[in-house]
Amino acid sequence: MGRLYPAGAAILGSLHRAGTQEQPQPQRHRKRQWPAAGKRQGKQHRLGSPGTNPAALTLHTPVAIQTHPVRKEPFCPCAGASAYNGPVSFTVRAITLDLDDTLWPFAPIGARIDQVLHDWMLEHSPATAAMYPVAAMRELRERSFRDNPHLHHDLSALRRLTLAEALEASGAPLELLEPAYEAFYAARNQVECYPDAIDALARIAARVPVAAVTNGNADLERIGLMEHFAFQLGSREHGMAKPHASIFHAACQRLGCGHGEVLHVGDHVEMDVAGAARAGLRSCWINRTGETWTHPELRPDLEFDTMTALADWLDAHLADRPSSGNPA
Repeated sequence: MGRLYPAGAAILGSLHRAGTQEQPQPQRHRKRQWPAAGKRQGKQHRLGSPGTNPAALTLHTPVAIQTHPVRKEPFCPCAGASAYNGPVSFTVRAITLDLDDTLWPFAPIGARIDQVLHDWMLEHSPATAAMYPVAAMRELRERSFRDNPHLHHDLSALRRLTLAEALEASGAPLELLEPAYEAFYAARNQVECYPDAIDALARIAARVPVAAVTNGNADLERIGLMEHFAFQLGSREHGMAKPHASIFHAACQRLGCGHGEVLHVGDHVEMDVAGAARAGLRSCWINRTGETWTHPELRPDLEFDTMTALADWLDAHLADRPSSGNPA
């Protein structure tokens, strides 16, 4: 059990917001090439402010997909797909979707958070800003993460512990804790989606129900994307983080689907792809950064370099199949 800072321990009982993605960065790999039909270019879409809600679509139809029967080799049924043996069909009745680094990059959010918090401390607690400039506050946050593994599913609690220790060590009143946290949380929910993400999400949500499954604390209502999702399931609310199977199973239960009928989509090799596969879900790796798959145990069922490519692939599979009704 990791230690709790004195001031932090006193506030844990009142913590009620979700955490932010502050885990150590995932190991990256080089790219396995798949074609990405219809890849779109353009500026990132910035959300988290009024007037940015994309239109919602509501048609939900199960999608039949082909994959390698033992799931050792991914299969993308389009030109340039890798070889496979004896493909079998399975039905995707719903999708669970990661958020950070899948719909938007987290790195610029993290940098913005650091600066916003430092500027806030300069104004409201200069002694804290002097004792913990950006690099020192980041080091304190990373130490809090290391020292409290029992809270890795609740990154908001870890953020509050960091802020509480910084305020306490610098002699600042703990009454500043919640205002400081709100400054952080506002910055955390100012996201800039990948250029393809919003349109592709709307197209996917028109085909099957989509549920957000995340270890982070992005608030889809606050960001303006919740209308595309059936629900959002965070590790804080669930009590366990990806890659633990229980969070995937809980999402499947809420969707009313069997584990093998749900496709989990995400960027992280272990948290998303391996975690979903071990939990019995189908997996899709969003590999935006040109990495090669090197996981020693398994491979994703699908791999694309954009969300648009996934949406195009779903459209292609629906084109020659009649509607089979609402999957839920």
